[in-house]
Amino acid sequence: MCLILFAHKAHADYPLVLAANRDESYARPTAQAAFWDDEPRIYGGRDLEQGGTWLGVNRDGAIAAVTNFRSAGGIKSS
Repeated sequence: MCLILFAHKAHADYPLVLAANRDESYARPTAQAAFWDDEPRIYGGRDLEQGGTWLGVNRDGAIAAVTNFRSAGGIKSS
C-alpha cells in the first residue's frame, strides 16, 4: 500500500513535513530524492525504469504525489 504523510506544525523547526513511500514494485530501480538532471526544476525520488516519481516538488513550490489503489476484499474502485 502506498502512503502519503502530512504533518503540519508538528515540529517547531519544520512547519510542514511531507513523506511518501513507494512499495508496489520492489525490483524496480529507483534514485533517491534529488534535482533531476533532465528537469532541473523538479526535486524528487525517481523511478529509473519508467522515469516518473511518487513524490516531487518543483522550484515554484507545486507538489505532486501519487498513490495506487487496487480493488480487494469487496471494495470496488470507480
